[in-house]
Amino acid sequence: MSILSCLFSLDINRGLRDFHETPGAVLLDVRPRRQHTMRHIPQSENLPLEELEQAKDRFPDLSVPLFVYAYGGDKSAKAAGLLKAMGYTNVRDIGGIKRCCGNRGYDGPVEGTRWRTPAP
Repeated sequence: MSILSCLFSLDINRGLRDFHETPGAVLLDVRPRRQHTMRHIPQSENLPLEELEQAKDRFPDLSVPLFVYAYGGDKSAKAAGLLKAMGYTNVRDIGGIKRCCGNRGYDGPVEGTRWRTPAP
């Protein structure tokens, strides 16, 4: 993660509150499928960054609210930019689940086969 990313890190928890308050919203995890299977935020859908070209098949409505997250936040920012370039009009990068740079990271429940709680 770059220094600028650390200085301007997003608060994923605030983004998740907004996701829950937005009717019809999709919580999109762009991490690799294996990582999503191991642990993910409940209600999230997985579409790895490397497969993002399939977005229009999964989400044909270009106005659907998409809340995008990843692990550290760099991939979510890249995915949000690509989705906007594909024509999606309501995309929000909510950052990463990782604790770093003063960001406390995701602090809610998880689903999956394993979860290691990061050190504070």
